[in-house]
Amino acid sequence: MSGAAAALYPLLMNSASSLDDYISQLKKRDPNQPEFHQAVEEVLQTIWPFISRNPRYARLGLLERLIEPERTVIFRVPWMTDAGEVRVNRGFRVQMNSAIGPYKGGLRFHPSAAGKAVRTSIPRAGARMK
Repeated sequence: MSGAAAALYPLLMNSASSLDDYISQLKKRDPNQPEFHQAVEEVLQTIWPFISRNPRYARLGLLERLIEPERTVIFRVPWMTDAGEVRVNRGFRVQMNSAIGPYKGGLRFHPSAAGKAVRTSIPRAGARMK
């Protein structure tokens, strides 16, 4: 399977022999997202032993549901500078998991925000403006 085709398939805990193997698969699927990789690794280090001892949760796709956003919205925000120039910024809203209640977070206006950086809060994420 090619790299592009492999990226379309979900990560499965059952196919990973260890946490390091699972993280390696994640990095291949979602390259160039070090903030996301770090956040996932921090969460998985905590819950991997529990999931390993209770395989029914792996069969139910718990990890996959935790690390894959439920919804991602990309939108534009046009605005005018004091000098009368029209600018358009891109906003991102990544919603990770609504199973435990309403999504949390709001809009943040910062030039360093990008879609990949917004995914870093697991299992909930807010929104940022680029």
